[in-house]
Amino acid sequence: MTEASTTLRVRYAETDRMGVAYYGNYFTWFEVGRVELLRQMGFRYRDMEEQDNSYIVVAEARCQYRRPARFDDRLRIVTRVVESRSRSIRFAYEIYNEETGELLATGETTHVVCDANGRPRALPEKYRKYFPLTNAPASDTRP
Repeated sequence: MTEASTTLRVRYAETDRMGVAYYGNYFTWFEVGRVELLRQMGFRYRDMEEQDNSYIVVAEARCQYRRPARFDDRLRIVTRVVESRSRSIRFAYEIYNEETGELLATGETTHVVCDANGRPRALPEKYRKYFPLTNAPASDTRP
């Protein structure tokens, strides 16, 4: 299973009046983890778009919130590829408070590979080594 980890700090602008991170930011943090995973795998998502007319478009997203992230917390985002098919990729995420080790949230996103016009297409051959085809049951892949 392909996995990467990255860290970030919760910014003041990402919190509400009580210093708690706004729930929608978790999806932004998932994206940060996903882009970093691709970079650590050896390519940039931007190159996929610009050079290969391939976009991995979010088709489904979910997040389970366990504990709140707060202003100035240092977060560790763990991102994994858990399923890959010819036209779709599923990622799983875990967000931890880096200082306490507490698991704050888990989530998944499912992406469809599309061209610039939004039409589904097969993942280009050169990326298949990064996303070997799988058919793992969901119960085996959830964080």
